[in-house]
Amino acid sequence: MKRFLLHLLFWAVYLLQDSIMQFTWTMSALPGMPDGERIRLAIIATVIIAIPKAIFTYFVVYFVFPRALKYPALRWWLCGETLLVLTALILAHRCLNFYIVGPIIYHNIIRPTSILNLPYLLLTIMDLGFVSGYAFTFKLLRMQLSGKEREKNLLQEKLQTELKFLRNQTHPHFLFNTLNNIYALARKRSDKTAAMILKLSKLLRFMLYESGKGFICISEEIRIIDDYLELQKLRFNERLSIQFHRNIDQEGSLLAPLLLLPFVENAFKHGVSETRFNSFVHIDLQLQNEILQFIIANTTNEDRIQPEQIGLGNVRRQLELMYHDHSLKVTNAAQVFTVQLTLNLQSHAKI
Repeated sequence: MKRFLLHLLFWAVYLLQDSIMQFTWTMSALPGMPDGERIRLAIIATVIIAIPKAIFTYFVVYFVFPRALKYPALRWWLCGETLLVLTALILAHRCLNFYIVGPIIYHNIIRPTSILNLPYLLLTIMDLGFVSGYAFTFKLLRMQLSGKEREKNLLQEKLQTELKFLRNQTHPHFLFNTLNNIYALARKRSDKTAAMILKLSKLLRFMLYESGKGFICISEEIRIIDDYLELQKLRFNERLSIQFHRNIDQEGSLLAPLLLLPFVENAFKHGVSETRFNSFVHIDLQLQNEILQFIIANTTNEDRIQPEQIGLGNVRRQLELMYHDHSLKVTNAAQVFTVQLTLNLQSHAKI
């Protein structure tokens, strides 16, 4: 239906401008005729002459052009076919003018002296080429716009697939690390094992039912970080200092799910767990006017610098995909590993 309306609009606009040209051209030949009658005759003549123009236009746009694209070897053959059809339609155009428009519409007041009059033949060729050229241009423009839209959709699908892959890769990574912690406690027959399993079930419930959303409230992300920190407190006892400061001006601000938790997980898995004494994880979360600042620092082994792990690499890529305005700085020192994230929550990209 939409395509039909576009075609109808095209021919309506073309016939309008062609009728105006016909009206202007007959002005001197029909000086005593009222303008209203002259306009009526111009419209009728224009519609009749449009028949061979429409045939040639649709022949070129919907027959010759698609076959030329699909079968390049047939282009010369198609050129020959086009020339034959053009010749036939030029003759049809001239016959309509000579036998119908001149004698019937204008009562022989305006009538060419011959069907094959050279100036009129040249005008006929220009007339047929003008409208078909317009239609062909619009066809190319629509194809180009459709191609760009298709390319844009494919890019969005690719980005969505990549984002899902990154999140799915993060979830097993997180689960594997947490199960390792529970396994260590179970081997020691620790009374804390049951509490850790309960905390883990809450985290898994969040990952299954909430992390698939495009956005969550930042209060939910904070809650899941709190649950994760409680898990770690059960594991490390008093040999670990954990601080989590937050200053949030609007707890309903929206954030991509599980964007901050991988930083916390990384601090424990590749930082604290590899140190034996005076370990700490310090987290500072500030949100003011939709600008989020997240800083997390943790102790590392003095003998080696902590490498950037899978979790951080995934989050870097997620940030690149989802937020235009962000800054991520990693300070990789010998004793302290620090991550500083500044994020404009309003710069979320539509993927």
